Amino acid sequence: MVGGDRMKNTSSKIRRNVWGKSFDIVNYLILTLFALTILFPFWNLFVKSISSPDAGIVEALQMWPKKLSSFNYEYVLKNRYIWSGYRETLIRTIAGTLLSVTLTAMGAYTLSKKNLPNRNFWTTVVLIPMFFSGGMIPNYMWMVNLNLIDNRLALILPGLVSSYNLIIMRNFFMAVPEGLEESAKIDGAGSIRIFFSIVMPISKAVLATVALWVMVGHWNAWFDATIYIRNADKLPLQVVLRRILLEGTQQMMDMNSTDTNHVTPDTLKAATTFICMLPIMCVYPFVQKYFVKGVIIGSLKG
Repeated sequence: MVGGDRMKNTSSKIRRNVWGKSFDIVNYLILTLFALTILFPFWNLFVKSISSPDAGIVEALQMWPKKLSSFNYEYVLKNRYIWSGYRETLIRTIAGTLLSVTLTAMGAYTLSKKNLPNRNFWTTVVLIPMFFSGGMIPNYMWMVNLNLIDNRLALILPGLVSSYNLIIMRNFFMAVPEGLEESAKIDGAGSIRIFFSIVMPISKAVLATVALWVMVGHWNAWFDATIYIRNADKLPLQVVLRRILLEGTQQMMDMNSTDTNHVTPDTLKAATTFICMLPIMCVYPFVQKYFVKGVIIGSLKG
């Protein structure tokens, strides 16, 4: 009987191992196919961007370039609107991210304190903009009254503090052990010193997560610039890209009658798109490691 039980246990373990390995194989195949469906559009775009304009009509889907060439990138990088767009987008992204993360963290740290007078009331005030908005017309009138039309601040100030990001940070700060702050107060540190020297350094996960959200939002934003910015040299990169892709304006592509005989618009658009998304693709992997940890802790604790 003992030998029979052992054989049954062994056979059941073998079955479980076979089913487990089969499940892993199927799972890997499905995830690999899913990853390929995500990566292929990027690869197809890159192949178009390095295809020579002399290769003829570019097909909708390509695995390899018909004729390798760097002409499209050379042509796009000579476009002054691309460089002015890069300048404006970098200014907006860097300044907007730094200011937004700093002010959001300061507001979240204040709301995380249990001894804050009328704490629930101020938390409710912060939550209201998550569900109700003044709309586009009041925002535009606000920018006009502040004389911020055609000003970079019009792209940064309206979204400086997000209610959602503030609540995520608030919950994270509420999970910080009170003993750290109490020991610092005993040593004579004030609230500002505690915040910047103790709380901020141990909050890298949530700060990096919120910074990633804000950074990607500023980098991809285009609609507010079309409303508030009039000068073409102050347009961010995404507006320049949109005008090239959708409108195909010769002004934005710096094309003249002689250029049109040697340039394929599709390959130029592909090169422009790839140049626009390359910086954010390079930054994202370095911040990704903090993403899951920051979201989970900030959304569950507190």
